[in-house]
Amino acid sequence: MACTVSIGLPVYNGADYLDGALESILGQTYADLEVVICDNASTDATEEICRRHAARDARVRYHRQPANQGAAKNYNDTFELSSGRYFKWAAHDDLLEPGFVEACVTTLDAAPESVVLAYPRAVVIDEDGERLRVHEELMDIREQRPIQRLLHVVNRWGLCNPVFGLMRRDALQSTGLIRPYVSSDVSLLAELALLGEFWEIEDPLFLRRVHHHSSRGGHLSLTEVARWFDPNASGPRFLHPRTRLFFHVLSVVWRSPSPLGERIACVAAVTPAWWFRRLRIRQGQFRRWAWARLTRR
Repeated sequence: MACTVSIGLPVYNGADYLDGALESILGQTYADLEVVICDNASTDATEEICRRHAARDARVRYHRQPANQGAAKNYNDTFELSSGRYFKWAAHDDLLEPGFVEACVTTLDAAPESVVLAYPRAVVIDEDGERLRVHEELMDIREQRPIQRLLHVVNRWGLCNPVFGLMRRDALQSTGLIRPYVSSDVSLLAELALLGEFWEIEDPLFLRRVHHHSSRGGHLSLTEVARWFDPNASGPRFLHPRTRLFFHVLSVVWRSPSPLGERIACVAAVTPAWWFRRLRIRQGQFRRWAWARLTRR
C-alpha cells in the first residue's frame, strides 16, 4: 500500500554507520513511512544489517543490486522503487532527529504546491557522532521567479543538505534525479529550484556526518569520485570538474519546462554569477594562504 513518505537509502559497504542511520529513521515520530534500501552489492555486513531491520519492521524493503551500479543509479533506484507522496534520500552515515519527518510533512502539507522541498537546518557531526557546528545552509528559497531561485542556488550551494530534505514526488519525478557525474546534487537542486520554492525549517533536525571514509571525505581522487557516481566513468580529462558542472547546470536550465525567454534569461544570468562566485572562492583561498604564510613562525 502507498504511504505518505518514502525514504530511499542507497548504500555500499556502509556497515560502520548503517545501524544508527536505520534506527534514527525507524524511530521517527511520523510513522506513515517506508524505507527503501538499495544495496550496491556490498561486501561487508551491510546485507546482514539490512535484512535484520527488514525482518523486524515491515516498513523496510531491502533490494540488493546484482553488481555495483554506481551511486547515481543506486540513488535513483530507491526513488523508482518507492511509492510515497513525499520522498527523501537518506545517507547510511547520517542521522535524523526524531521529529525530522514530521516537521517536513507538516511544512509541505501547509505550504502551497509551489513549494517543492522542505528541509531542516543541519548539525555537522564527526565520525564518532560528536556535534561540531550548526551548518548555515542559506538555501531558504522563496523567490517567485525561476531565475531568482536559480541564482539563489548558484550563489549559495555548499554541502547541498537540501538534497536530503523532503520533496514532492511529482516535482522530483520531473527531474533527471541524480545524474552520473561529480556534484550532480548541485544540478538537481538547480533543476528543482526552477520548478518551485525550498522552505527551510529552523530547527536543526539533520545530523550530517563528515568523516574521512565518506565518498567526498578528501581521500579520493577526482577520478575515484567520478567512478563512485558511475563505475564506467573515466574521470576528469580536459575540463576542471567545476567547469564541467557549470555546463551541466546550463544543460539542466535549457531542458527545463520554463518558456524560452525565461530559459535564455536564466543562462545569461547564471554565467556571470557562477564565475563571480568562483572568483570569490579563489580570492578567499588566496587570502587564507597568504595569512598562513605571514603568521608562520
